[in-house]
Amino acid sequence: MNVILLGAPGAGKGTQAAILARELGIPTISTGNILRAAIAEGSELGRQAKACMESGALVSDEIIIGIIRDRLAQSDCARGYILDGVPRTIGQAEAMEKSGVRIDRVLSMEVSDETITERMGGRRVCPKCGATYHVAAVPPKRAGICDVCGGELVTREDDAPETVKARLAVYHKETEPLKEFYRSRGVLVPVEDKGSVEATSTAILELLKG
Repeated sequence: MNVILLGAPGAGKGTQAAILARELGIPTISTGNILRAAIAEGSELGRQAKACMESGALVSDEIIIGIIRDRLAQSDCARGYILDGVPRTIGQAEAMEKSGVRIDRVLSMEVSDETITERMGGRRVCPKCGATYHVAAVPPKRAGICDVCGGELVTREDDAPETVKARLAVYHKETEPLKEFYRSRGVLVPVEDKGSVEATSTAILELLKG
């Protein structure tokens, strides 16, 4: 099954993608991860992406879709995959269709802006090892200290209230229209927030069986 996880920043896409990948036995394809991998491998598209990033320019849709297409052609995607963070715009979605990328389900994670702002305000990250926590939902054993490496936890700049508000505005303007795009193709599946990671995962798996 080929799945897209759609939702605002902070809606829990990354968390649910990891759970789904484990439950379904298919890989999660994250835009950031495959960009970094393509650059590290030194592929032609990777070199083009690196040049864009080093010049401060946005990586073009053409390059991103090309890298995605190459990644989806790998053997571990033969039984399906989960796309997290792409497409971000109607243009990217159309380009994916034209390049032959087939999508079976688009899971739209429905979480209110208020809930997202609250969630992201409580998120803490370890700058040493990258482990993430939440002061309420997933707190560290010792307040402010990483369970994994003992590093001091920090709040990312991306999680500051003003930044979250700006990121949500971009999502509503550029990415949310994808809901109607995929609804018109009969593959959109809304996923209501169930209040916990586990309950939402269970709901998603039930929806995918339907």
